[in-house]
Amino acid sequence: MRYEGAVFRPPSEAYSLIIQATIGCAHNRCTFCGMYKNEKFRVRKLDEIVEDLHLARRYYPRVERVFLADGDALCLPFSQLKDILLHIRQIFPECERVGIYASPKDILRKSQEELAALRDLGLGIIYVGLESGSDEILAAVKKGNTAEEAVAAGRRVVESGIKLSVTVISGLGGRAKWEEHAVKTGQVLSAMDPHYLGLLTLMVVEGTEMYRQVQAEEMELLSPEEVMRETRLMLEHTEVTNCVFRSNHASNYVSLRGTLPQDKEALIRAIDRVLAGGYHYKPEFLRGL
Repeated sequence: MRYEGAVFRPPSEAYSLIIQATIGCAHNRCTFCGMYKNEKFRVRKLDEIVEDLHLARRYYPRVERVFLADGDALCLPFSQLKDILLHIRQIFPECERVGIYASPKDILRKSQEELAALRDLGLGIIYVGLESGSDEILAAVKKGNTAEEAVAAGRRVVESGIKLSVTVISGLGGRAKWEEHAVKTGQVLSAMDPHYLGLLTLMVVEGTEMYRQVQAEEMELLSPEEVMRETRLMLEHTEVTNCVFRSNHASNYVSLRGTLPQDKEALIRAIDRVLAGGYHYKPEFLRGL
């Protein structure tokens, strides 16, 4: 396969065929993110993408899932996404699901009818980085959208029949705003009502704007115990219908998993046991992105 630059994908796409529909990230201004800082954003030509699909067909006898990279490939116009999905269906008729990263504004640029059409062509899951439900924190990290836009985008995905997977970053508001981050994120998650929720923990990447802020003591990072208190408070304010919850990312100090709402109280009790000293936090040298 031909890949340009570093390629990132969600943990659940570990066994998927990864095809770069775009290179880099169209937004690429988040203060905490160093994933695409060295990549100039561009859209790949359709014939290049189709060549990659045919190349993969020669190597893999069966492809059940495809993930369209890079950072926000749903920014592509509907017509281009439609063409890509049609080629995937033609070349990999056995493919059961196509996944993609998207920003809230990418989603809001697509109509309900367009999303439903993409669903019918095989788009089965959209991964959205909510990061925080606080407008103040979203503005501070230059996320490029408001909490209200995130809710509207999330509801549009769910109502189109596409699975919605949302990520949140623990500690993103620092020590000064941890309670606001927890409460408002829980409230926004409740309004979005995603199918999947993944919790990561902030890791400051050298070379990012946030790294400079931390070095200049403009932001204080949370301790592992404070991260757990924040997580507990967020869960207390999260009311969803049926959501698979995971905090088993490499960046997390503690691995938690369950399904909300039925496992909510069990998750809170598990956090209480951790805070009472019944668990050893993952050491910093073992954390990763």
